[in-house]
Amino acid sequence: MAGSILKQERMLLLAIPAAITAYLAEHAIFEAGKTAALIAAVALIGLIVLVSMRVAHHAEILATKVGDPYGTMILTLSAVAVEVLILAIIMSESSSPTLVRDTIYSAVMIDINGILGLAALLGGLRHGEQPYNDDSGKTYGVMILTAMGISMIVPEFIPNESWHVYSAFTIVAMIALYALFLKMQVGPHSYFFSYAYPRKAHPAGQASDGHAKEEDEGSVPLSIGLIIAGVVLIGVLAEFMSAFLSESLEGTSAPPALMAVVVATISASPEILTALRSALRNRMQAVVNIAMGASLSTVILTVPVMEGIALYTGQPFIMAMTPVQTVMVFITLIAAAINLNDGETNAIEGMTHFILFATFIMLLFQGL
Repeated sequence: MAGSILKQERMLLLAIPAAITAYLAEHAIFEAGKTAALIAAVALIGLIVLVSMRVAHHAEILATKVGDPYGTMILTLSAVAVEVLILAIIMSESSSPTLVRDTIYSAVMIDINGILGLAALLGGLRHGEQPYNDDSGKTYGVMILTAMGISMIVPEFIPNESWHVYSAFTIVAMIALYALFLKMQVGPHSYFFSYAYPRKAHPAGQASDGHAKEEDEGSVPLSIGLIIAGVVLIGVLAEFMSAFLSESLEGTSAPPALMAVVVATISASPEILTALRSALRNRMQAVVNIAMGASLSTVILTVPVMEGIALYTGQPFIMAMTPVQTVMVFITLIAAAINLNDGETNAIEGMTHFILFATFIMLLFQGL
């Protein structure tokens, strides 16, 4: 039993000597130049993604045991915890005042246009129209619009001398929104975020989400312990990754928001695989919950934490989105409102979001 667990968690075990090696070789890597720093940063990014996948795996085990909507909440919260941790660590290494804004914006583009778009496209090509509960899409959409409007559009019009007052208001507003959302998600409106699939869609002896095997992989305390250990290891690795990446990109023509995209991609990587598996199994409800739920959680949980840090340090972040970012967010949310309005997705709807994701990538390398 112990040997099996060690084999399954080899990525977590590999992260420990990797962190020690990074600590011991840090000065030597810096002295070796930008190329060595970039190689080290890429290796650590890959390892962080693998560790975050193990965190997501154990979050999935817990999610399978408790079922929806609690399951999806566990998945999205674990991803946001990783994102907030990495973001906080990178902020200590970076002087960019727009890092928080760009990371949240990138996460929304990746979650809605990347994850939801690709999943709906591939799932639609395989299954045609894929059903889900349209109440979930509508609820997520209006809450994302409200949260981003309050925290990332309105700040453009707030006088500089009043930033701390509005920052405190934003924290309270985000907490109030999330408290109500949680009450809906786990209370009387929990049916908004679930869908009753026909029995014939389930092979005999298989759980509805296709994770029957994971359900038996260890106990709840073990999964919780490994999630905590994984998050700690991610934090340690992220500190060295941030230093190496900052060193390798300094003075280059790399896009200014590249660091933010890296953070958003790391946190979203486990969700991408989970969403694609769900779409190919014709479980679009899980995809909507993951993609839209992750976007909402990123905004509504990251903003108050980072605004709290800004108030504590007395150094405000630039949270107001650029005109291009604002337009992209509005197009994305309008497309999502139309596509997620009828209770079924298809390949055309998936393609519209995936093209928006491609546009986001193009704008990134244009420096916009």
